[in-house]
Amino acid sequence: MELVRVGSDSQPETRMRLYLVRGGLPEPVLNHVVTSVYGSPALWPDAAYPVQRVAVQYEGSHHNAADQYLRDIRRADIAAERGWLEVRVSKFDLAGDRPAVVGKVRAALQSRGWRAR
Repeated sequence: MELVRVGSDSQPETRMRLYLVRGGLPEPVLNHVVTSVYGSPALWPDAAYPVQRVAVQYEGSHHNAADQYLRDIRRADIAAERGWLEVRVSKFDLAGDRPAVVGKVRAALQSRGWRAR
């Protein structure tokens, strides 16, 4: 029960968060609100590290739809404009005994100054 968090929108997002924490990374904030230059909500990353401005987005199969794909491109543009680094994760990044998501997010965090203790 201590691993349950409110805010995960899907089973893969939950697995992603658990892999990150079990991989020695800090607990991410779920659905953190990133505001626009005007102060209104602009992004809601699936998992976020606000101090380092790293946004982690799980891209499920619905992201293959043409309209969603275009929205995802816009989302990445907004993230970059606001100084956030977006890490896109697919089901392949969650596979295996050593899921690639841990290395991808660790590299992103380290590129933003995070160091493991």
